[in-house]
Amino acid sequence: MPGEVSTFTAAVDGGVLTGSVGGHGDLVLMLHGGPGLGWTYLEPAVEELRAGYTVAVYQQRGLPPSTARAPYDVHTQVRDVVAVLDTLGWERAAVVGHSWGGHLLLHVLASYPERLNAALVVDPLGGVGDGGEQQFEEELLARTPPADVARAEELDRRAMAGEGNEADMTESLRLIWPAYFADPASAPPRPDIRGSVEAYSATIDSVHAELPGLAPRLGGVTVPTLFLHGAASPMPVTASTDTADAIGSKATVRVLEGTGHFVWVESPGCVRAALAALLGR
Repeated sequence: MPGEVSTFTAAVDGGVLTGSVGGHGDLVLMLHGGPGLGWTYLEPAVEELRAGYTVAVYQQRGLPPSTARAPYDVHTQVRDVVAVLDTLGWERAAVVGHSWGGHLLLHVLASYPERLNAALVVDPLGGVGDGGEQQFEEELLARTPPADVARAEELDRRAMAGEGNEADMTESLRLIWPAYFADPASAPPRPDIRGSVEAYSATIDSVHAELPGLAPRLGGVTVPTLFLHGAASPMPVTASTDTADAIGSKATVRVLEGTGHFVWVESPGCVRAALAALLGR
């Protein structure tokens, strides 16, 4: 059983990050996607892992209960990861990152490999070229009804211009939510996910600025790394395979048939099984 769950706060630049930790076993830190989204959509995967691991998760800067806001650049958020590990007293841990959280994990791998004993990168924005971003966006829109596409594109333009609000983010995610799944027609209901336009737009700007230099920094990383990718995800599989190639012999890729972007939803147990394989359990 996962056992008792406790909360913690980590002091960082501009405020604190709030998280929770629970379970028993090897230490695991989970990084949620977004950017600028609440972590709670990841809760089923967190609970899945807490049955066999000590798992911590925190709300990234930009949304309550964390109080830290700007700056939202990638380097600051990498330091946030280290601050959380320090607060927990974890010298090293396995880190699991999903989507944007997977991309953030790649930067942690490049900057602080000594703090990780394993990295599980789940359906990420990759670290080579544009990370698969253009194909990802095109595929999301191709799976979405045209009227909804027009509205979602308008909302995204407003967000990147810094003119949107949380209601706009909620509406945009609602419109494209089914497209994240292998079968959009049978997609599960969208969970209640909060959002910050400021955190989203500023982080994406920083991601774009840092992407050209990421792949060379990943070369030769010796931390055991596994990419877990949905075969039917709108994120192209090359986002994982190209990045694994950039890392080298310590990186492998597992592609899950019949799954989209949220792999644990369509293949329950897959994240725990992948982590167990990565840690040799």
